[in-house]
Amino acid sequence: MLWVKIRACSLPPNFLYLMISSISRRSLLLLLFAVVLIWFGNIEYRKLIKPDEGRYAEIPREMVATGDWTTPRLNGLKYFEKPALQYWATAVAYEVFGEHQWTSRLWTALTGFAGILLVWFVGMRLFGREAGLYAALLLGSSTLYVLMAHVNTLDMGVTFFVSLGIFSLLLAQQEAQVTPRRNWMLLAWAALALAVLSKGLMGFILPGAALFLYSVFNRDITVWKRMHWFSGLAVFLLVAAPWFVMVMRANPDFFQFFFIHEHLERFTTKVHGRFQPWYYFIPVLLMGMLPWTLLMFDALLRAWRGSVQKAKAFSPERFLLVWAVFIYVFFSISDSKLPSYLLPMFPPLALLMGKQIAAMNSRRLFWLIAPLLPVLVGLLVLAPFTAKLADTQVQVEMYGAYAVWLTIAMALWVIGMTVALKLLWRDRKMVSVMVLALSSLCAVQLGLSGYNTIARERSAYAIAQAIKPQLKADVPFYSVFTYEQTLPFYLDRTLTLVDYQDEMAFGIKQEPQRWLPNADALALRWSAQAEAYAFVPVTEFHILQEKGMAMKEIYRDEQYVVVSKP
Repeated sequence: MLWVKIRACSLPPNFLYLMISSISRRSLLLLLFAVVLIWFGNIEYRKLIKPDEGRYAEIPREMVATGDWTTPRLNGLKYFEKPALQYWATAVAYEVFGEHQWTSRLWTALTGFAGILLVWFVGMRLFGREAGLYAALLLGSSTLYVLMAHVNTLDMGVTFFVSLGIFSLLLAQQEAQVTPRRNWMLLAWAALALAVLSKGLMGFILPGAALFLYSVFNRDITVWKRMHWFSGLAVFLLVAAPWFVMVMRANPDFFQFFFIHEHLERFTTKVHGRFQPWYYFIPVLLMGMLPWTLLMFDALLRAWRGSVQKAKAFSPERFLLVWAVFIYVFFSISDSKLPSYLLPMFPPLALLMGKQIAAMNSRRLFWLIAPLLPVLVGLLVLAPFTAKLADTQVQVEMYGAYAVWLTIAMALWVIGMTVALKLLWRDRKMVSVMVLALSSLCAVQLGLSGYNTIARERSAYAIAQAIKPQLKADVPFYSVFTYEQTLPFYLDRTLTLVDYQDEMAFGIKQEPQRWLPNADALALRWSAQAEAYAFVPVTEFHILQEKGMAMKEIYRDEQYVVVSKP
């Protein structure tokens, strides 16, 4: 399988020649084909990992199973942490193509790829054809963007729709005629509504706050007069409001949980346990923007210096700059932090960087890329020692296998950057950027695919494959002291939680009959049932044994035990 993955990242023999000879339409189509092949080639290969991939694969599965597309449920319990757009999209993929790992990731991969095409189009419209192509290449090869486009979370979907919204705003402000400007603004309003349906109010509030800050810094209020408020808000409400109305009618407690707990408390308190220091995002941004990190800082600095305009003249560069800085600061001061929260920065940064590359000479770009070669070489040197991070003998074996993938990925990246630097030195800027972008994309995809070697620590696939043939659909299955997010998806069924709540506390409060509060309650029910199954961590299995429960082990590994009633 490793050889197959390496060959998937190999370019056709005449590909480099075509790029070097001319950037023709045929070359661009071949480039697009290569990117599509690399981008979508591994979305089925990897096992789903907990927590996010299991959660966001399971909720749509339950929508399909129950036929209820209004009230999201996780493990049979009401789950209102996020809106329903991605659940719907994934459920549709399940209905059309079946329930697979790749269909669970399809929406994330598609919106990530659509973001690259969007940046290409908008870059061409705002800054020229060359800048648009550079921006697309940079975005599609930035480490964090590629990673998050292939892991099933909600962040890529909201990033695409927020980007579509703010980019449509930028294009609208460039239009002198009323009709084209109105059409772009209506698209902007619709996109922000879809952003809200993707991940909540941040899809509307953050663009509004950034636009306000831009107006203050640039002393430009004319943009507010060109928003087409009446028709725009009508479109926004027509797209966003129906699901909120339906879900609140079906679930009266939705409003307090979703709007207060999930928005206000998430930002202002440590309720979600994701508190990190203010500097948390510094390494995330530095590593996540590889191999374009220094270029990013150069583009930000030049955008600041070069975007000062006369009063009342709308500046796309200044708005993109304000947006990127605002997103970074906003989430840095938040009490809830995850690496993926920075994703909305990346498409605007790609536009700024694409514009700068188009304007600079090859020698300057060389010196913005060359200092990162030692960083990649250092990662290549460290990659074979990945097993040193292991804590157990099992991890030593898994991490050792992963080290092979990482070493090959980093070697490919180093080679790609070396070739790109040589091309830059020879003044072949466009070809150089293409080579570095493709080698970076391949390297990240190889590293991500290699994660499958250690997936069993964070995936229940092996457990499900071992026990599924023994399970009866109508027999109760208890998840004791824990909830393995990927297990319900792979078993194609929900579990009854025992002495565990976490993110499902709200759903348990709504329907307490779907839950058992402790091991004593489980022991009583276990003794009364003719057949039953239980899933429990190895470290806590002794508690069930001490309750005198009659159990037969049907599976055991380093982390979990699965038992049935004999």
